Amino acid sequence: MKKPQIVILLGSPGAGKGTQAELLSDKLNLYYLETSKLIEATVMKAKEGESIEVEGKEYSLTEEKKLWLAGVLCSPPFVSFLVKQKLNQLAEEGKGIVMAGSPRTLPEGKDQVPLLKKLYGAENIKVVLIELTPEQTIWRNSHRRICDLMRHPILYAEETEKLTHCPLDGSKLIKREGLDEPETIKVRLKEYKERTLPLVGYFTEEGLKVEKVNGEQSVEAVHQDILKSL
Repeated sequence: MKKPQIVILLGSPGAGKGTQAELLSDKLNLYYLETSKLIEATVMKAKEGESIEVEGKEYSLTEEKKLWLAGVLCSPPFVSFLVKQKLNQLAEEGKGIVMAGSPRTLPEGKDQVPLLKKLYGAENIKVVLIELTPEQTIWRNSHRRICDLMRHPILYAEETEKLTHCPLDGSKLIKREGLDEPETIKVRLKEYKERTLPLVGYFTEEGLKVEKVNGEQSVEAVHQDILKSL
């Protein structure tokens, strides 16, 4: 039987990775593996002194939480540990996956890509880079809101700017405290340029073609371009 497909979406904060991942999940029947939710679910409920051991090293969950809230990428071995656990589970269940915002760093990529190739085969791994200018990155993130219940983003537009509750589940719309403030966004953008973008070269070296899509178009146009690239 043909193995399920893996779609990796790369892009700066606010490029629309999450929105496109949700659309692809529905369209192609893929499991949406959202790294930020894995991290958030782990660090936000952490108790003082709690840690996770990865390859003989202890990673403090409260320290990882501080990094996450400051807009700095969490420790790559810690993040990769969480992601690989989930990848093995999903592969065991025979599910295809769309990954948004993961891997985030070169060490994570070098740790995760061999596993993905082993589980799914290189021919079934597709990579898409959603490109966005720094100015758009800052504007989009400073206007971003998510719903309190499901934590999915609500696009900022004239039709949605006055909404106070999520039209999908009815929960209150909130801003991610600290994470989407302009100064934090600048930190996140710097992190992206210095630590995430080098993955493009690594994917190419590994024989994985990286398709580039203009992220400043409408959601529908970006979605159609991604489908064409796949």
